[in-house]
Amino acid sequence: MVEASVNWTDKERYVGSATSQHSIVMDTAAEKTANTPMELVLLGLCGCTASDVVGILRKKREPFTGLEVCAKAERADGHPAVYTSIHLTYLVRGQVPRKAMEDAVKLSKEKYCSVSAMLEKTAKITYTIEHVS
Repeated sequence: MVEASVNWTDKERYVGSATSQHSIVMDTAAEKTANTPMELVLLGLCGCTASDVVGILRKKREPFTGLEVCAKAERADGHPAVYTSIHLTYLVRGQVPRKAMEDAVKLSKEKYCSVSAMLEKTAKITYTIEHVS
């Protein structure tokens, strides 16, 4: 079981903590002092899929030296302003064959990433893979 709680601190700021016992600040004001809850959802997606891809590449002993996952998302007009489309860009460093990278991303998207599975209920998730030096 996972548990989480949020405490209002001041203005539009909140401090949340969860089962891991780590805390994070959130801000919903116009002038932000921290990430918004919806930004954290997007960061969660990037972290989830990055973790999957790194694990898969390690298991296959692919020679990657870095991975960055970037997301751009559109939200619905009105409320609730859910994500309707998300595009992920995987920036991989190292001599990883394109097929190996595509297989790892596909496995993450279709099998392992829980955050992706939840977000796909409202958002079309697409991706590109770029090899960088």
